[in-house]
Amino acid sequence: MISTRNLIYTAAMVSLFCGAGRGLSEDHPPVAVPAPKPKWTGSAAIGVTLTRGNSDTLLATMTAIAGKKWDSNEFVIGGDGTYGESKSPGATNSTINANSVHGFVQYNRLFSKRLYGYGRVEGLHDEVADISYRVTLGPGAGYYIIKGTNTDLCAEIGPGYVFQLLGTNTQNYATLRVGEKFHHTLNDHVRLWQTAEWLPQVEKFQNYVVNAEIGIETDLTKRKNLTLRTFVQETFTSEPAPGRRQNDVKLVTALAYKF
Repeated sequence: MISTRNLIYTAAMVSLFCGAGRGLSEDHPPVAVPAPKPKWTGSAAIGVTLTRGNSDTLLATMTAIAGKKWDSNEFVIGGDGTYGESKSPGATNSTINANSVHGFVQYNRLFSKRLYGYGRVEGLHDEVADISYRVTLGPGAGYYIIKGTNTDLCAEIGPGYVFQLLGTNTQNYATLRVGEKFHHTLNDHVRLWQTAEWLPQVEKFQNYVVNAEIGIETDLTKRKNLTLRTFVQETFTSEPAPGRRQNDVKLVTALAYKF
């Protein structure tokens, strides 16, 4: 049988250890685990189309985009380029039919889960459209109309300013930017996206530019770091350079690597 003295001794030891544990906990509180640092994420894609025979053609496209999110901030930078040439049978030299470079930088500051302000700078050079340069910059406000796990839709509006050399005509004017962005995940391996923006001249609304894009992306690997993209880009300029058309459309299929 357990004696009374042993019971008292056991109770005293338990009390001693419990008290020591409380003292250790009070003197050395748990160390807070620092939150992981925000990481850059992005992708780069390249597509090439070649034909040989009755006509020799080359079309190469490249796009890259990267972004980072931290606290109430979002930052994204991206660019794309296109080069194409063709040569008819019997011709000595090739004709350049596509040669453009485009890039943008945008910073968003979230005021709530849906409302944000932004600053954006965008640049374009298009040799075939005779746009030596077009730089658009300005602030604005955006709102997520839909913000879910698989679907998001946001609208943006704000003032801006355009600097451009169109043909031999230098133009600088105030503009208004109205845009929207849409993303939707169809399933675990397929995603859709669509963007559009309208940029009218404030003093002359019939002078405007519309940029639009729609595409689909499919994962090619289990790690989802290699994808196949197919998208259509369209730029409409209501008052193009002399001798140029208003509309430019590109259909692109490219392999993309995500990081």
